[in-house]
Amino acid sequence: MISEPSTVMHKKSLFPFASFFVVALLFSCNSPYVPKPAGYFKIDMPQKAYQTYNEPGVPYSFEYPSYARIVRDTSFFGDAPENPWWINIEFPQFNSRIYVSYKLIGQYQLEKLINDAYNMTNKQSVKANYINDSLISTQNGVHGTFFHVGGDVATANQFFLTDSTKNFLRGALYFDTTPNQDSLKPVNDFLVADMLHLINTFKWK
Repeated sequence: MISEPSTVMHKKSLFPFASFFVVALLFSCNSPYVPKPAGYFKIDMPQKAYQTYNEPGVPYSFEYPSYARIVRDTSFFGDAPENPWWINIEFPQFNSRIYVSYKLIGQYQLEKLINDAYNMTNKQSVKANYINDSLISTQNGVHGTFFHVGGDVATANQFFLTDSTKNFLRGALYFDTTPNQDSLKPVNDFLVADMLHLINTFKWK
């Protein structure tokens, strides 16, 4: 006689819970799915500080970051560089480097060197969203062009410098990783500032 009322009370107590569950389920099924935005690891940037690269016999000098190292380039697509003034400015903490190649005007026509620099940049046009080029003219008498390529490309930032009579130098920033402009943007922006400092302090000897 005691168990029956308690059983009835138990069934009634389940009804509000079941109703709430059904309503919540209906609303959850009809609510739009919002994908979680992609996240990337935070990268701690070092403090900006620069030192001078001015080696004997090298026909140029410039300032480069203290958190970078300069090594002589010993291989260009499997072949030895044509002169000893090809270098790499390496950033080990970012798995990146600026490839620097040097050519003598006279061995090459200036027009061909400039066209080659544009052509190497334009090779990325298949994957590029855009290509911007800006003229360079510094107080040290250095002239050239800076290229910024938008999109998931191998090298988004490149430049060439010349004195129009004897010297021609090209630089390109590469990363040892799959190109992704979103994840690489903070580092790209950080290193572009270093590239511009290099350009503004660059001198021909």
